[in-house]
Amino acid sequence: MKAIFFIGAAILSLYLIWREPGIPRPDGVLAPDEPYQKELYIPSIREQNGYRIAPLASFEIRARVIASTRYRFARGADLAPVDLVLGWGAMSDNKVLEQIHISQGGRAYTWWTKAYPVSRQVIESHSANMHMIPGDAEIERHLKGIRPGNMVHLKGLLVEVTSKEGWRWKSSLTRNDTGGGACELLLVESLFVW
Repeated sequence: MKAIFFIGAAILSLYLIWREPGIPRPDGVLAPDEPYQKELYIPSIREQNGYRIAPLASFEIRARVIASTRYRFARGADLAPVDLVLGWGAMSDNKVLEQIHISQGGRAYTWWTKAYPVSRQVIESHSANMHMIPGDAEIERHLKGIRPGNMVHLKGLLVEVTSKEGWRWKSSLTRNDTGGGACELLLVESLFVW
């Protein structure tokens, strides 16, 4: 039993040592603007990594990175290797975020709080887990280096992906949904990180 305890303690210690720290930010709303989205009427289909990608809408966002997870083995990881939990409006403010516990995994994110710093509706409509499809190798390198606390300006396309075997992955097209299917699937064509 002691051996299991020591192994667990060692793994936790290594995680805490190797985990990249978040980037400190000043208090206040750092990303005040709502994401911009525009429906596409003549989508162009493209192929990437053996997937068919159909654009649904153009999308642009300036946001604070609340959490970041890299995927290597999950379904679609060869296409979208990074998920970012992004916050804008009240969800880009330290005073709000320090009262909300956020975890990320399994291509989703969850949150909980003891006392709501803002309404549940604001939390859910001003934060989202987004699956990032890099438009090129340079964007992929930058996406993989993003840490909590980074600010990002992303431009690209919300898409629907289909594999040769018929597997489908479709982006949400609203910021007001929650649960399964509520994540954005973003083909990132432009990325600025600070």
